[in-house]
Amino acid sequence: MEEISHSAVVKEIGEKETTVEIVSESACKSCAAAGLCTAAEAVRKEIRVPTDPQGGFSVGETVDVVVRESLGMKAVVISYAVPLLILILLVVSLSYTSLGEVAVGLIGIGAVAVYYLAVYLMRGRFSREYVFSIRHK
Repeated sequence: MEEISHSAVVKEIGEKETTVEIVSESACKSCAAAGLCTAAEAVRKEIRVPTDPQGGFSVGETVDVVVRESLGMKAVVISYAVPLLILILLVVSLSYTSLGEVAVGLIGIGAVAVYYLAVYLMRGRFSREYVFSIRHK
């Protein structure tokens, strides 16, 4: 089974959930001018994973956060490919109607907004499907 993993630090261990923090750093971190440039950034993300009672993890420990690669690809399709397809199909098909360009663009953007609202409303279903796990480095 192929996996996607990121290095993280355990922040809190609860009875049911363990909170880990992933620090995503930009690719230009190694540049000599990174300290002066505003493009060099680090984004901190907290992820909650089910606590493994036999895991033996401790706060401050560096671990790997793991998810199946197939779920990562599915997330890309849901987040990027489907909305792009909705936008392109609507804009192309509505451009052959008597609607003006502004109206066509606004309808396309509105449809994508409705799609993202639907995804947001289904976040509970996605959170049950997208289960992360942690393992010792």
